[in-house]
Amino acid sequence: MGKLDGKVVLITGAARGQGRSHAVRLAAEGADIIAVDICEQIASVRYPLATPDDLATTVKEVEALGRRIVAAQADVRDRVQLRNAVDRGLAEFGRLDVVCANAGICPLQDETTCSSFIDAVDVDFVGVQNTVAVALPYLGDGSSIIVTGSTAGMIKGTTDAMGSPGGVGYAIAKQLIARYVEVLALQLAPHFIRLNAIHPTNVNTRLLQNDDIYKAFRPDLENPTRADAELSFPNMQAMPIPYIEVEDVSALVAYLASDESRYMTGLNIRLDAGAMLKAPPAF
Repeated sequence: MGKLDGKVVLITGAARGQGRSHAVRLAAEGADIIAVDICEQIASVRYPLATPDDLATTVKEVEALGRRIVAAQADVRDRVQLRNAVDRGLAEFGRLDVVCANAGICPLQDETTCSSFIDAVDVDFVGVQNTVAVALPYLGDGSSIIVTGSTAGMIKGTTDAMGSPGGVGYAIAKQLIARYVEVLALQLAPHFIRLNAIHPTNVNTRLLQNDDIYKAFRPDLENPTRADAELSFPNMQAMPIPYIEVEDVSALVAYLASDESRYMTGLNIRLDAGAMLKAPPAF
């Protein structure tokens, strides 16, 4: 018996990283999965985004656990695409119980048009709104919505230091999520639908492991490597670790998705190894 037997979970950004890890962990707990990912590149993002092959791997890993999965390529910035993906899942499973609005980018392309700012806000905040909007009509008593925020976005000056409008857009998107969760959770509480956000510190994914982030952590070097950056990564946290793993986030997602957290709502939960104990908050 799993914590999520009989439940259906919608996960955005499910092709790799945290999203794939959530899909696998929740499937292991008995859930069936609606997996959504754009599976194409966004111009302002310089590190490679997920591919259709990545999404196919998520499908294989979920099915290997004996669970069902509907996978769809959809852009969270496009509510019509998202609605079509949810409709496919509903046609297969007939219900929806949990939403993981996880899709996110940190675009740091050098440019003067601020397109990276727009893309960051549109994916990281508007994409969350769109995901909740298309899912909400199908959620009933006991449902759970889990939103991925960021510790970096909540610490004063952290993302501004990345030197790109995209870093600033990432920060404001994650700050908006924190307030959005508190306000909307109050509206949903009478319906026994709970809404919480997880704000991780550095997570060992491609959003962290790329040249732009390495340069942000090691501005003293012209072309820092991963090894160079990992000397500075621990400066983010109070605990002396460079980052947490995707499985650490998925463990908390599994708890928030389950009935064990049935009275937890409106929370901005820091999964940050003490990062915000070291630095002033952004607001």
